[in-house]
Amino acid sequence: MSERTAGWFFIAPALVLLAVFFVLPATFGLALSLTDWDIYAVGNPRNARFVGLANFKTLLFDALFWRALLNTGYFVVVGGTLSVALSLVTALALHAWWLKGKGLFRTVFFAPVVLTVVAVAIVFRNLYGFDFGLMNRFLKLLGLAPIFWLGDPKWAMPAIILMAVWKNFGYNMVIFLAGLTTIPETLYEAARLDGASSWQQFRYVTLPGLRPTMLFVVTTTLIGYFQLFAEPYVMTNGGGPMNATLSLVLYMYKEGFRWWNMGYAAAVAVVLFAILLGITALSRKLLSREEV
Repeated sequence: MSERTAGWFFIAPALVLLAVFFVLPATFGLALSLTDWDIYAVGNPRNARFVGLANFKTLLFDALFWRALLNTGYFVVVGGTLSVALSLVTALALHAWWLKGKGLFRTVFFAPVVLTVVAVAIVFRNLYGFDFGLMNRFLKLLGLAPIFWLGDPKWAMPAIILMAVWKNFGYNMVIFLAGLTTIPETLYEAARLDGASSWQQFRYVTLPGLRPTMLFVVTTTLIGYFQLFAEPYVMTNGGGPMNATLSLVLYMYKEGFRWWNMGYAAAVAVVLFAILLGITALSRKLLSREEV
C-alpha cells in the first residue's frame, strides 16, 4: 500500500462522518431555502414548491429579521470582546511566576465551562430576580435602585452577556495559557535587557507570540456567540422583552419549528452561514498579518 493510499485510508472515516453530518445537511438546507417547505411538505414533499430567491427577498424587508441580526451583532461585539479580553487578562495573571495555587485558580475559572447552558441560565434567571434576586439585593446594599434585569429591554441583553461571559471565558483562558507556554522566556529576557517596560514586552513579545492562539480564540468565539440560542430561550421566554434578546438562531427556530416555515428558516440559516464565513475570513486575514 502506497503512502498516499494509506493516508486516504486513515482519513476516510473522518471524511465519511463529515459528509454525512455536515456536507449533506448543509446541501439540503441550501436547497430547502429555495423552496416554500412548510408543514404540508413535511407530510408530503411533493407539496413543496421551488421559489428561488423569494425567501431571501422577504428577509430584506423583514423587520424582525433585522432586529434579530442587530441583537446578535450586539451580543457578539460586546460579549465576544469581553470574553476574549477577560480570558486573556486572566491567563496572563495565572501565568505569572509569583502566583501561588495556579492549579486551583485554573480549576475554579474553568468550572463554569463544563456546566450545561440551560442549568446556568436558570440559575442566573433567579439571580436576576427583581424582588429576591441576589443582584438586586447587592444593589440595595449599595443604596442603588433595583433593576428589572430581564424585563427591561435596555438591560435584558447586557444581563445575558454577563452570564455568557462568565460561562465561557474559562475555555479561552486555558487556550491562552497553552499559547503563553510556547513563547520562549529568552525573548522576555532580551526585551528586559533592552530596557523594555512591561507594556512593551506585552506589545512586542506576548501579542506576536499569541497571534496563532488569538486567531483560534477569536474565530471560535465569534462562531459560538453568533449561535446564541439557549440563553434567551430560557431566560427571557424566547427573545423578550419586546424582542430585545431575539437572536438569529432563535428567530430561525421560531420560524422553522413554531410556525413551520422551514424554507424561510433555512434561508435565515444560509444568511447566518454567509455572515460567519465572511467574518471568519476577515478575522483570519487581520490576525494572520506579519506585523501586529
